[in-house]
Amino acid sequence: MYRGDLVCVKKEDKYDFRAVGLAIKEARMKRGLTREQVGTMIEIDPRYLTNIENKGQHPSTQVLYDLVSLLHVSIDEFFLPTDNLIKSTRRLQVEKYMDSFTDKELSLMEALAKGINEARNIEG
Repeated sequence: MYRGDLVCVKKEDKYDFRAVGLAIKEARMKRGLTREQVGTMIEIDPRYLTNIENKGQHPSTQVLYDLVSLLHVSIDEFFLPTDNLIKSTRRLQVEKYMDSFTDKELSLMEALAKGINEARNIEG
C-alpha cells in the first residue's frame, strides 16, 4: 500500500528473520562463543541475542552489522535472489579459515577441491 511517497508495510508482511537468526547462532557456536561473550563484544544484552537467534527478533541495523561482521555471516543469501548470490555464508567461513593456511595447506585444499570436481564429473 502506498501513501504519497511512503510505502506502508502491514505487520504480517514483515520479513521473517528466523533463518538469519539461526545462521547467526550456528556461526557463533562454530566459533565456540557464548551469547554472553558475543553480547560483551558488541555491547548488547545476551537475552537480546537469544531472541534474535531463537525467535527471529529483528535487530537494529547496527546490531545486525556487528553480528554479521563479528561472526562472518553473509546475509546476501537471505535478502537477494539465488541467481544474484555471490558468496554464501559457508563459503565465506571456509575462506576465512584458509586465510591463515600455509602454502602447503593451501595446496592440500586445492587438491581436495580438484578431486571433488573430478568425482562430480565421473558421477555425472
